[in-house]
Amino acid sequence: MTGGHLVEAFLEMMSAERGAARNTIAAYRRDLVDYCGFLGRAGLGPLTADRQQVAGYLAALAAEGLAASSSARRLSAVRQFHRFLAADGVRGDDPTRIVPSPRARRALPRVLSVAEIDRLLGQAEAETNAEDITDARRDMARRLYVLLELLYATGMRVSELVELRRIAVLREAAFLTIRGKGGKERIVPLTDRARDAVRSYQETLEAGPWLFPAAGEAGHLSRQVFARELKGLAARAGIGAGRISPHVLRHAFASHLLAGGADLRVVQTLLGHADISTTQIYTHVLDERLKALVETHHPLAEAG
Repeated sequence: MTGGHLVEAFLEMMSAERGAARNTIAAYRRDLVDYCGFLGRAGLGPLTADRQQVAGYLAALAAEGLAASSSARRLSAVRQFHRFLAADGVRGDDPTRIVPSPRARRALPRVLSVAEIDRLLGQAEAETNAEDITDARRDMARRLYVLLELLYATGMRVSELVELRRIAVLREAAFLTIRGKGGKERIVPLTDRARDAVRSYQETLEAGPWLFPAAGEAGHLSRQVFARELKGLAARAGIGAGRISPHVLRHAFASHLLAGGADLRVVQTLLGHADISTTQIYTHVLDERLKALVETHHPLAEAG
């Protein structure tokens, strides 16, 4: 059987035995015709291709600029095709068995500079002291300022932030107990600014369980409302709304700590990451810091 006949036999099986949809069959056909075309240009076919040719096909896709996710989809089609050939005894092995799937390069987190964070906090604090505003508006401005101080001081997730209970504030507001993913708790210290902001804010609260109460069904501020208020504040501070989100402030917390010399394991603990590999996305900051240190202190750096 030729490569084309083998592909059609595979597609017939996908349709008859697995009930694959028409669009799925069409996508498989395009991917496998492309794969067989690649093999054919090397004088090979699906029955003679080995692991090296499969890897070479993926390399060719990458060279063409195909996204890793699209290459992974192509490899999935090729895997199923070769498994079908092996299962039917058309060939005795599966050359895709140990070929790794392409992985997309993880995007670096968006981070605001220290100066931009300072400008954002300054704008929030100034709005709490603005004249000629209603008490309700002042309360909202004060709440937003405290939210920002806590988020940048702790790097907690936005869901952890809005769901903080008043009892989470420990030892004269010097620490917070944060309930993270899977109900795991961690205790994080607060900066002096965040501590003072929380203590002052607590004095304005009425009785209730939540640190940031709201009238909704949940009883506390929603993530969506906070995100909307944050974007509005950023715009008033001269920072593009598209560059800001609660998660960007979490990124800023981690990146700024590492840039200041904090240990990666400490940052992992503060962020509540179960696996340090998740925290390692921020090591691009360390790379830049180390590069700057070498350029500043290496005796031959100026010679270049």
